[in-house]
Amino acid sequence: MKTNIKYLGLVTKKFNDFFLVDLKNQENIGNSKRFLCKVRKSINFKDQIIYVGDEVILDNIDLKSKRAVIKNLKKRKNLLARPSVANISNIYVIFSVEEPQLNLSQVNRFLISAESMGVEVSLVLTKCDLISDERRFFLLDKFSKWGYQAITLNLRKTSYFKKFLTELKQKQCSIFMGPSGVGKTTLLNMIIPGVQNRTAPVSNKIKRGKNTTRNVELFSISKQSYIVDTPGFNMQPLEVDIRLLPNLYSEIYKQVIDEEIKCKFRNCLHLNDEGCNLNKSFERYSFYKEMIEFSKNHYYQNQED
Repeated sequence: MKTNIKYLGLVTKKFNDFFLVDLKNQENIGNSKRFLCKVRKSINFKDQIIYVGDEVILDNIDLKSKRAVIKNLKKRKNLLARPSVANISNIYVIFSVEEPQLNLSQVNRFLISAESMGVEVSLVLTKCDLISDERRFFLLDKFSKWGYQAITLNLRKTSYFKKFLTELKQKQCSIFMGPSGVGKTTLLNMIIPGVQNRTAPVSNKIKRGKNTTRNVELFSISKQSYIVDTPGFNMQPLEVDIRLLPNLYSEIYKQVIDEEIKCKFRNCLHLNDEGCNLNKSFERYSFYKEMIEFSKNHYYQNQED
């Protein structure tokens, strides 16, 4: 049985020329929710590519075969380049406190890369059973000064992340970002029972994990909430206008907005600029300087090319 009523859908998986799409407005369509879809050949999306996470308009819905046709693509809010997924609402930066050991410079790069997406960013610390409570409180205090109320997890005890799961179910579309071996896949297996993604132990030699996930896919964890299952190591390439980089550091943003510090020039980068009044005593300032210098060099190199 086919229906010509048009429905709003969410692309949850993509393979070859086919898409799995979940209906977002299921009224008067029974229990059918997920449909196998192709794009209508006569439709021109102006060379746009449809990504997992995109909202699309469906028609020619066949309730018996659970097939439909994608008629149109709705304007997306954002697009993560690697892995390719659209309309993210929340990014959870995942790092382990040990095995592999916490690398603060790497944590900073992931956080700033996530902040550049313009969505809500949270920091999650896994494998906290491998450190003392004293060390855990030390890290919580450190990241609080960075502007993040870090979530600490022990993946061996489900009770540790019940609150975390409750939070995830209140978000629209969340994604985990972080290096290999920190427990992203293990955490996803606990959040989405039955997924059973294949995990690999951390190499004893190099203390790094192996990439064990291959396809980008959205999984429903509540009526209106999804989480993205992503391939291995993932971090958005950081190509931010150098003038916007100070806004991605909460320590700088807080001084400029909340404390209303005034530098001599409005476009002050807070390095050795004349008339800069920024208090540079915060811990991440050295990381900030490195990122500014890298951005400058990257810009000039591209100009020469």
